[in-house]
Amino acid sequence: MLSIHSDQYFMEQAFKEAQKARVSGEIPVGAIVVNEKNQIIARAHNQTELLQDVTAHAEILAITSASQFLNNKYLHGCTLFVTLEPCKMCAGALYWSQINRIVYAAPDEKHGFMSVGKELLHPKTKVEFGIMMQECSQLLTNFFKERRG
Repeated sequence: MLSIHSDQYFMEQAFKEAQKARVSGEIPVGAIVVNEKNQIIARAHNQTELLQDVTAHAEILAITSASQFLNNKYLHGCTLFVTLEPCKMCAGALYWSQINRIVYAAPDEKHGFMSVGKELLHPKTKVEFGIMMQECSQLLTNFFKERRG
């Protein structure tokens, strides 16, 4: 039985956000922020096309939403679940948020922050990856095949 407090459950919630992005014609990336009480305090998906804003990545929107919820610029004790490895821009924002943990599904070898290394993140931030990697990678692959098709 799947616990509602498991990493798998939370990544499934991020995946639902990614699916919303795809339906809207956005690159299908979804993110959620979970606080230390295992409550989802922010949900977001890419909205760069809708907002005509290159910074409207799922992670940035989730950070903003979580900060507003907490009434604090720092996301101490929080975890970001995101369907794709954050880019360098998002990693910089995550650094400044001082988020406790990042869990991403699929790697992004071309634009992901790990190409530079974890130095882009706050030293206390923990990183994990691979949960639902197959499903999230396939969603992205299908999206780009359809766009180029």
